[in-house]
Amino acid sequence: MRNIKNTTTRFTLLLLPIAFFFLFLTSCNEKKAEEIHEEEASENEVSLTAVQFKTVGIQFGSVENRNLNTIIKANGYTTVPPQNSAKIATLLGGTVKDILVLEGTYVNKGKVLATIQNLEVVEMLEDYKSAAANIEYLQLEYNRQKTLSDENVNPRKTFQEVKAKLAVERAKAQAAKNKLQALHISPGSNTALIPIVSPINGYIGKINIAKGAFAETGIPLFEVTDNSQMHLDLNVYEKDLGSISIGQEVDFILTNQSNKSIKGKIFGINKSFSNESKTVAVHAKINPDDAKGLISGMYVSANINLNNATVPALPKAAIVKNGDKYFIFIKETEQHEKEKKSGSSAETEEIHFKAIEVIPGTTDMGFTEIKFVTSIPDNSKIVTQGAFYLLSAQKGGGEHTH
Repeated sequence: MRNIKNTTTRFTLLLLPIAFFFLFLTSCNEKKAEEIHEEEASENEVSLTAVQFKTVGIQFGSVENRNLNTIIKANGYTTVPPQNSAKIATLLGGTVKDILVLEGTYVNKGKVLATIQNLEVVEMLEDYKSAAANIEYLQLEYNRQKTLSDENVNPRKTFQEVKAKLAVERAKAQAAKNKLQALHISPGSNTALIPIVSPINGYIGKINIAKGAFAETGIPLFEVTDNSQMHLDLNVYEKDLGSISIGQEVDFILTNQSNKSIKGKIFGINKSFSNESKTVAVHAKINPDDAKGLISGMYVSANINLNNATVPALPKAAIVKNGDKYFIFIKETEQHEKEKKSGSSAETEEIHFKAIEVIPGTTDMGFTEIKFVTSIPDNSKIVTQGAFYLLSAQKGGGEHTH
């Protein structure tokens, strides 16, 4: 009996170290899991001091619904209709006496831009006035001869001759008047100056004359452009023509300007190829409010939207790549920040950000379609500028990929 008791005691003593060993391993594993969890959480977070935040220029935004689906890319340029652009020449050559406008100034239709001196104008005025005087005399003679002819006092032939002379003088007067009006000269004036008049409202472009120089006929002296009816001429390839139709919306940016997106709508499609590149010109109106500040000839990159489907998107700069994954940064909630700031002074106060994994899609017009791997609060402040700096700070200042 004593032997059994001794054996049991020895077995119990052997089990105790094994039990303590397993308890130790379990405790270590739990502690290690907590450390890994905290490490993963810290890897997804980054903080900036108030000074760093201000220096970097962090900007916030939110997810926008944008039409990035099913598009046709096209390049082109801004232009105005033919009736909104004028190259002004003179119908009669002469010496430039005065230039009354400067390049870049706005003028109304009928504004005198310059004056040209030509002595032939004096002859035209003399011809008109002479014909007008003859008409006045012949009209009186015509009335007298008609009365005599009606009373059979004078031969009918005399009346017919006066009638013919009156018709000739009237024709001469009208011809002289038409010439003067074409030159924008009043028939009653006494000048040898030809006014060069703007035929449209618009801005003065290039001025091709100088004071004292001889202005030749048929050579443009001024260019005037009215930008109020600005539209796009887009070059679309033959393979895409079947998908283009009038009324489709167009998003475009100015190639050499800011990345601001401007909208338009297709109103016309040419029925012939523009050149050897086998492209067809597609014309799109620009929203009047967006057309302000545009000038003819600006190069544009455009997306022609083939449907009305929209997708959630963010500015391209808001999305950063870390390894083989993509992330955005959101500002921590105020409650979360307060918990982290407890006990900190104003100098050491930090602003916390959290990296959120996303799946990027189509990128266009400076925006990228995104899908969230995990949902974020509806009122989240998303970093739209400065995300690359946050990624660098998160990685301890290391390199980051675009």
